[in-house]
Amino acid sequence: MGPNSAVRRWQLGETLRQLREQAGLKHDDVIAELQKTYGKWSRPKLSRIENREQGVKPREVEQLLDAYQVTDPEMHQWLTGLAATPRENGWVTDIRKYVPEQFHKFLDWESALTGYREFQTLLVPGLLQTADYARAVITGVNPNLTEEEIERRVLARTSRQQILRRAKPPQLHVILDSGLLERPVGTVRTMREQLRSLAEATESRNITIQILPKTTGASPALEGPFSILTLPDPIPDIGYTECPGNTAYVENRDEVRELTLRFGMLTEQSLPRDASVDAITEAAKEYD
Repeated sequence: MGPNSAVRRWQLGETLRQLREQAGLKHDDVIAELQKTYGKWSRPKLSRIENREQGVKPREVEQLLDAYQVTDPEMHQWLTGLAATPRENGWVTDIRKYVPEQFHKFLDWESALTGYREFQTLLVPGLLQTADYARAVITGVNPNLTEEEIERRVLARTSRQQILRRAKPPQLHVILDSGLLERPVGTVRTMREQLRSLAEATESRNITIQILPKTTGASPALEGPFSILTLPDPIPDIGYTECPGNTAYVENRDEVRELTLRFGMLTEQSLPRDASVDAITEAAKEYD
């Protein structure tokens, strides 16, 4: 499964912007050159294309590449291919109606991830939740939902996990606060199976789970949960945080760098991979 339309547009716009800057051209320079031959170009249009606010046709991509004096045939083929690929109406579209609207942008990005780092204090991340655990979480957080709505949300959450089964899955690195292991969600059996599922997940080369021990004390963990999304080049990393009723997407480079440093510090403060698996396995026994 390739990147969806939102990510393709971002790849395309960001690459075209970088090629323009590498050519030493400003927007007005490009428009002046294009209007000599092609006519219907404007500075606002070029800005919207680079800022992924507007699509661009393959022939327009070729015109821009000519203006930037890009002769690499593979670059031409890749970028015109991004412009030509139609919108995908796959599983992401199917589950949109079952998740909050503010989460739609996250779904677009998640389906195209090449890497994903997440720190959690209270809950197992959605990509690693079992169906029973997800059901218990959704029911507990939203006690007024109908049974049918709960099942739809469970399906939406577990459907997202198929990105981990792709031929080239993203590298997933999760850090969990140790208190999570002791906080029962759902029945004893639900919690036991969830913890066993976490331990089994680490058998995949692309999945790393670490446990942040209680002895850590004051650390960046006190700032709360957050995620860092890595998307296909040349898209820069994106930060993500959420709280009840709200989500925040962090695109500012300095702020994303701070999140990356926080995650690095938590990685150093957490148990190594093997010791973390042992901690998860021992915690699961407490629910026998």
